[in-house]
Amino acid sequence: MDAAQLALFALLIGVVLGVSVALVVAAAYRARDRAMQRASAGIPAGIRTVLAGMDDPAVVVDRSGIVVVASPPAGDAGLREGRALPDEQLALLARAARAGTASTPVIVPMRTTGQPRTVAVHARALTPRLVLLVLHDVTEQERVAKMRRDFVANTSHELKTPAGAVSLLGEAIESAADDPDEVRGFARRLRAEAERLGTLTSRIMTLSQLEADEPLAMRDVPVDELIDDVIEAHGAQADAADVALARGGDSGALVHGDPLLLAEALGNLVANAVAYSPPGSRVGVGVKTVARVVEISVADQGIGIAESDQERVFERFFRADRARSRRTGGTGLGLAIVKHAVQRHGGEVRLWSRLGQGSTFTIRLPRAVPDAADKAALRHPGKKSPNKKHHRRKDSVA
Repeated sequence: MDAAQLALFALLIGVVLGVSVALVVAAAYRARDRAMQRASAGIPAGIRTVLAGMDDPAVVVDRSGIVVVASPPAGDAGLREGRALPDEQLALLARAARAGTASTPVIVPMRTTGQPRTVAVHARALTPRLVLLVLHDVTEQERVAKMRRDFVANTSHELKTPAGAVSLLGEAIESAADDPDEVRGFARRLRAEAERLGTLTSRIMTLSQLEADEPLAMRDVPVDELIDDVIEAHGAQADAADVALARGGDSGALVHGDPLLLAEALGNLVANAVAYSPPGSRVGVGVKTVARVVEISVADQGIGIAESDQERVFERFFRADRARSRRTGGTGLGLAIVKHAVQRHGGEVRLWSRLGQGSTFTIRLPRAVPDAADKAALRHPGKKSPNKKHHRRKDSVA
């Protein structure tokens, strides 16, 4: 047999094999279609119509776990007609429902669409062979519930420390009643712990109100006045730390917001900047107007924040330096309040930081358009000079 005959023979064998495989595949598809048709025939009346109008993923599966009928959104969850359930937990739940032992809804984590999601699955047997599965996305609800659980746990832990210290110091004062100097020392520490407890409680309440979406007392707020008030309020802290406070940048900017909440957010940034700055350094508060956005930046020359910690600094109770935070009276809630307060105003907070070089936090808020009266007030702000620098030390650094 020459080469041509061998090639022809091989070609014939290939054709035969190809046709055979095609016939087998076609037969398998026909068998599947017949099985689906038989299963579909047993679907109670109206189920197809109901599934067609559902906003949630919903499917009817047979004994083999094959999807017989699916709602339009089911495809986004990886549930397609003619295919097996992609998640083993769904298959187990379907079998349990068919056996009458399922207790639904059941919370199931899924990764069928790439992103991890959490769904509440309702399962109900329609016939001895068919089970209806309805999936409702509860990812956001589960996230919020976890945040609340974590918040309660962290709050309880944080409150125990100052509360326990107050109790111990009270006992110490009672024991040292005959030594006035020792009593005064304990009293100072007791007052400091009481103040820390009060600050922590106040910030917990503020954060809870922000997360509850309670209405804000909104009005147009001159940014110049906001910054001047915050710098004035933190002057004593800066003096005690030997840190200069300075301000500059654009003047006349206006934002629409809750003045007390904005002052607390900006004040938290200034207080942190002073607390983490070395003596003899400067903290600057600057304003920049970019199109329809007002940027308020607080820059320090402090220790900086490690890159690995920068994504977490806005988390509740997170402290990059717990020992220093304890010494400075930090609660671990200040930056979380800043983030939530700014977000409630339709803005965002940005962070730049390098270890050993310092940090800059920038609040970005939508710019408000002033009316005629506001424009007149901004043109004549009285004795305040928007661009003057406030130094809390006589020998302040330029």
